[in-house]
Amino acid sequence: MREAMAQAEVGDDVYGEDPTINALQAEAARLTGHEAGLFMPSGSMTNQVAIALHTRRGEEVICAEGAHIYEWELGMMAAFSGVVPRFVPAPRGVPDPEEVRLAVRRSIHQSPTGMISLENTHNKAGGTVIPLEVIRGVRAVANEEGLPLHLDGARVFNAAAALGVELREITGCFDTVSVCLSKGLGAPVGSVLTGSREAMAQAHRYRKMLGGGMRQAGVLAAAGLVALREGPDRLAEDHRRTRELAGALLEAGFDLDLEAVQTNIIYARVEDAAQRVQAWAERGVLASALSHDRVRFVLHHQVSDGALAAAARVLTS
Repeated sequence: MREAMAQAEVGDDVYGEDPTINALQAEAARLTGHEAGLFMPSGSMTNQVAIALHTRRGEEVICAEGAHIYEWELGMMAAFSGVVPRFVPAPRGVPDPEEVRLAVRRSIHQSPTGMISLENTHNKAGGTVIPLEVIRGVRAVANEEGLPLHLDGARVFNAAAALGVELREITGCFDTVSVCLSKGLGAPVGSVLTGSREAMAQAHRYRKMLGGGMRQAGVLAAAGLVALREGPDRLAEDHRRTRELAGALLEAGFDLDLEAVQTNIIYARVEDAAQRVQAWAERGVLASALSHDRVRFVLHHQVSDGALAAAARVLTS
């Protein structure tokens, strides 16, 4: 990946002249089954640009409880697009299409629904996967209600690996898709928004408004291309190791939902989470304390079987 970055051919992407970025955008669009793509610095930016594309000020965005676009994007849907979230129940991150239908609002006395957004895999629920039949059910609701459907697909390659399907079987159900290159795929930075050519032309304007126009950024896109081409094949191994670690933690008395361990994320409840995370870090194991009693472990391709065994010894000792 570093070699590809060093050898990348570059140009001015603000003017659409960077050949490596253009290749990355085309590859992402091909994989998702869309017409075009647009490279951006982060998944938060791709999500927020998609919201701006699909909504008008004063509208609502239907999304699952705990959705990243609300929980971890700093209220940007309100600040930038002037819209608010409307949550639907989502046990283990999976909403019921009928609940989505019931959440749609048209009354002149209420904020009208502007779009529907799904997150697959669902981070806060534990990296859980939305089944294809649920996605198709929500797509049917969107069609019947005349609403656009967006996918926060930061980890959608993990979802495809877990379901054993081609990526476009998932992404083809959506009007726009945000794909993160720096999660399990292993690039250092970047996300791609995909959709129709018309939508991506407008997205280019919103990206500029948010400060996301980069110049000779082909060095980053080169890493993204390697991630797209090589990263997906490694994800099943990440998932296997994650299940093994979850089993070891459960056996050691950790409080976790094993059924929610479906991809490469584990959430567990522990006392004094921040102190535990600090102690683990001093012994070479990194985790995140997301609250006073909740920690998150995320596995990736650089965690070998040997490293996994060493981490398990630290965590369970």
